[in-house]
Amino acid sequence: MAYHQRLSLLILIDSSFIIVAFLLSKVLLYETFDLYHHITVSTLLSLIVFHHFFSKVYKLYKKAWEYASIGELLIILKIVSFSIFFTAIIQLSIDNAVHLRMLFIIWLIQMSFIGGSRFTWRAIRDSYFKTEENRKRTLIIGAGAAGTMIARQLIKNNDSSLLPVAFIDDDHRKHNLDILGIPVIGGVNQLESAVSNLMIENIVIAIPSLNSRELNRIFKECAKTNINTKTLPMIEDLVTGKVSIEQFRDVEVEDLLGREPVKLDMEGISEYITNKVVIVTGAGGSIGSEICRQIARFLPKHLILLGHGENSIYSIEMELRDLYSEQPIKFFPEIADIQDAEKIQQIMNLYRPDVVYHAAAHKHVPLMEHSPEEAVKNNLLGTLNVANAAHLTKVKTFVLISSDKAVNPTSVMGATKRLAEMSIQHLNKTSKTNFIAVRFGNVLGSRGSVIPLFKKQIKNGGPVTITHPEMVRYFMTIPEASRLVIQAGSLAKGGEIFVLDMGEPVKILDLAKNLVTLSGNSIDDIGISFTGMRPGEKLFEELLNDNEVHEKQIYPNIYIGKASESYVEEIGLLLKTYSQLDKEVLRQTLIQLANRKHHQNSAYSMPG
Repeated sequence: MAYHQRLSLLILIDSSFIIVAFLLSKVLLYETFDLYHHITVSTLLSLIVFHHFFSKVYKLYKKAWEYASIGELLIILKIVSFSIFFTAIIQLSIDNAVHLRMLFIIWLIQMSFIGGSRFTWRAIRDSYFKTEENRKRTLIIGAGAAGTMIARQLIKNNDSSLLPVAFIDDDHRKHNLDILGIPVIGGVNQLESAVSNLMIENIVIAIPSLNSRELNRIFKECAKTNINTKTLPMIEDLVTGKVSIEQFRDVEVEDLLGREPVKLDMEGISEYITNKVVIVTGAGGSIGSEICRQIARFLPKHLILLGHGENSIYSIEMELRDLYSEQPIKFFPEIADIQDAEKIQQIMNLYRPDVVYHAAAHKHVPLMEHSPEEAVKNNLLGTLNVANAAHLTKVKTFVLISSDKAVNPTSVMGATKRLAEMSIQHLNKTSKTNFIAVRFGNVLGSRGSVIPLFKKQIKNGGPVTITHPEMVRYFMTIPEASRLVIQAGSLAKGGEIFVLDMGEPVKILDLAKNLVTLSGNSIDDIGISFTGMRPGEKLFEELLNDNEVHEKQIYPNIYIGKASESYVEEIGLLLKTYSQLDKEVLRQTLIQLANRKHHQNSAYSMPG
């Protein structure tokens, strides 16, 4: 009902404007109100009829005039001009003449009245109905398209808690200009003084094209101000409509450490995943669940979510079912322990997968030092169970998710991962299945990783605990690692160890400082303490050992390591006897075997 009332009111107002414009033109030209002449009546009716006809064509009455802009003004220009033009044709057909001066004056008055009324309403609304109380004074970094869009949204939305008062931009051509009435006051180097002078309460970084290095530079300047800093939502979330432009998010450590988005060979991946049957083990874990999300985008025929924890498997299953409810993908949850060889074989026989991603593993380094037998059962024996089942069911591609800790391992976790790599490389020699391993370092935000621990410590008031001030690690985001794992699978020929380019190693101390700052705290308030290195830890991680180095990338961000010796007889002997060994003896045995070099030809014997 409100819409029809609004429509009737606007039609009445515009009709009144047209009549007034017509009468004024008569007075100005002829100083008379002769309303009964046939030309007078036909001209007035034509103006009204054609105006409302073209208003309907251009949807003039559906516009929200409180947000009127140049686009709406152009529509009014078209409507008034077309109505005058067709009125002239009517005059010509009736009177064999066109009253050009009268029509020109009517055109001017209509544009002034109709256009002016709309923009006057917007000006009144902006000036008198805008509530600036309780809105935080906001500085927008970036006066480009994204920054302008944010400013416009914040200005027109009175419900927003943010009030844009200035732009900061390093483009000198924009300095001292006003955009939407908001001044561009300088570059990032003037940020501190701008925050102080303008009493800024909030900062929004609005430059989607920023790489991590530039974002780091800007964020360091923002951190000096101790003002809450936000950034835009992820572009993919904006495009898919999951969030709006006004739903800013905190700057995350992933933004500061992230790299250029991974560009996938969509055709190559589609060829081996689309309409195929795929199993992901450890599907409820941080890496496994993200691999499932990435695989689902390529529309496999069946995606089997295999895991030991029922809650995590249920969670990823429900998420995927919601996302792909209208797609022809079938999701099958399977609760199973990879140490149960018989159950794993049953699942393989049931689904007959084309591809297996083996992400199930124990990965916590210090915990596995205390329980080496569990690391053997899960990381080595469990991997062999899944690999053998894949071999027997003639799976086309088997991808083992490995770790940089498998290189020259000093920990039980790293050693069991290295021995798992050796095992599948040996199996690849006699199997029709292409067995490969993919190695990468730490992923940001994965369960058991350092970042969730730091965040919890900061939330509790500190201190943040670091084992050693010189500790460095490679990092990548979970989505990036998962995409590269899937890409590596499409490149598999069998027997390879693929190594993901992890970029530059990151100092854990710098990571902790960034997290403290991002949380809105100062390092002095939270504090950082050093606890000493834990069992099995190394100061520096490696991605390839000296025997495996192969410098050429086979795909952007993916290297391939040279094949190394697989000591399968020794691994077999270890699997038969590990449960009888003392924990420390087992630990030393694992590390010794995993670090065995090519030239060591002496017979290997179990210690003890």
